[in-house]
Amino acid sequence: MRTALEVAAGAASTDDVPIGALVIHDGEVLATGVNRREADDDPTAHAEVQALQQAARRLGRWRLDDCTLVVTLEPCAMCAGASVLARIPRIVLGAWDPKAGACGSVMDVVRHPALNHWTEVHGGVLEEECGEAIREFFRAQR
Repeated sequence: MRTALEVAAGAASTDDVPIGALVIHDGEVLATGVNRREADDDPTAHAEVQALQQAARRLGRWRLDDCTLVVTLEPCAMCAGASVLARIPRIVLGAWDPKAGACGSVMDVVRHPALNHWTEVHGGVLEEECGEAIREFFRAQR
């Protein structure tokens, strides 16, 4: 998670919300992602999507069923859905998102009973540090 926080800090230069994501494969960081919505004028350029795309390219396959997604903030519905479709078996998250979280807070996309794949969620890892990075960003915006 500390590496994900370091990656998240890279969003500061583009005025993007500092969220960082990693895809871990065989105990190694395979891919990283940082929010780039502002930088790319792209509503889908979330950290998780960036990391999932990079991981799929590096492995040469879309099924990431032997990987773990690590992210500093609970994924939204889009990112949770992307992780389910990529067959990610585990998500490790820092801060919970009471406004848009889709891994158990507001909704639970990753464990929806109608879907054909479910994801194990480990939340609250370095929760205070992950949450503080986002709170600090929004304090500076005001």
